[in-house]
Parts: sequence; structure tokens; C-alpha cells
Amino acid sequence: MTAAADPDREESLGACRRCPRLAAFRDATKRAHPSYACRPVPAFGSPDARIVIVGLAPGLHGANATGRPFTGDFAGILLYSTLHRLGLASQARSEHVADGLRLHDCRITNAVKCVPPDNRPLAAEIHNCRPYLAAELARQPPGGVIMALGRIAHEAVLRALGQPLAPYRFAHGARHVLAGRTLWDSYHCSRYNTQTRRLSEASFRAVFEAALGEGP
Repeated sequence: MTAAADPDREESLGACRRCPRLAAFRDATKRAHPSYACRPVPAFGSPDARIVIVGLAPGLHGANATGRPFTGDFAGILLYSTLHRLGLASQARSEHVADGLRLHDCRITNAVKCVPPDNRPLAAEIHNCRPYLAAELARQPPGGVIMALGRIAHEAVLRALGQPLAPYRFAHGARHVLAGRTLWDSYHCSRYNTQTRRLSEASFRAVFEAALGEGP
């Protein structure tokens, strides 16, 4: 990996253009929406947090605009209200990077750091972003908990940790014991999943409540 793509340097993430399709889409979106951040979105929260939440990718008019994961989009409404209710966030809404929100022993990131067209990253783009996710997970203390929001995030976490996929099947509420940490799965808190009732506020919160019982 070149120095420009060093996953341990946040400034290198901000300059990353390893995926030509994603870089071009960001550039085009910036021209259409000059006020949007339109850059790779870094993780939010303490690097040594016990709980790491991994989503799919920034939303076009959410994190891609604000520069903070799950901020300014529909999916963030359920996520942050749940985290606040469980004492993991200082407030129930995440609207912009200067809104004063703080996370408590919790960190939020995405499998892919740049907004993809139609919210669908390619396999090569997930692969290109893997070193950043791997570096983030490497900072997690022993006994930590990872919450994967959706199958793609679940598989990205396993690959970032060098684990095979077959023994760890994705399912809402599934718990997977890995070396030194636990991976929990939840359906993604997207508008589609909540409006189709695949995911309810109660079922989403229940997975987090179970995960909070892990570790010290």
C-alpha cells in the first residue's frame, strides 16, 4: 500500500482516490452540491471504544454531505436515538458535525468510506477500503464488540479480521465469537428496512441491548 493510502493516517483517508468510480461520483456530486463535504467519511467516536458499529457506506445526502457517519440521513434517526436511549450517545439526533453530539465508549464507521452510486459499492471498492476498516478494528481493545449493520458490513468485518465467511452466517441478532471479540449482526437501519417492517425500533434496540452485555 502506498503512503497516500496508509490507513493509520486520517489525512490519507481524506485524500484517498483508490476507487476511480467513487472518486468521480464524489467530484460530480460536489459540483452539483458545493456545500456537501464529498470526501471519504472518517469514523466517529473514540478509536479505543469497546463497541464499534460498522455500516455500509455514506448516504448521498447524509454522511457524504455532513462528513460524519449516519448524520443527516434517515438511517441515522433510528441509530442515534437507539444509542442515546442506551447511554452510548449524548443526544438522540445527529444533524451536523458541530451539533455537540458525543459518543460514549462507542465508535461508528462504514465498510466503504465514500458514497457509492445508488448506495451500491462494487466488490473491488469494498476490497480497496478494507485496510482502513482493518486499522480501525485493530485499535479496539480486547473483549470488544462489533455491531455489523447488514450483510455487506458483516462480511467486510470478517474479511478485515482475516476470518472465513462460511462459519459465520449473517442473520439479524446473530452472535459470532471471534478471537478476542464478539461480532453481532443486525439488519441495517435503512428507510427500506424500517418502512417494510423488516426492522422495528424494538428489534433493533434488542440487538444492541444484547451486545451491551458483552465484555467488561
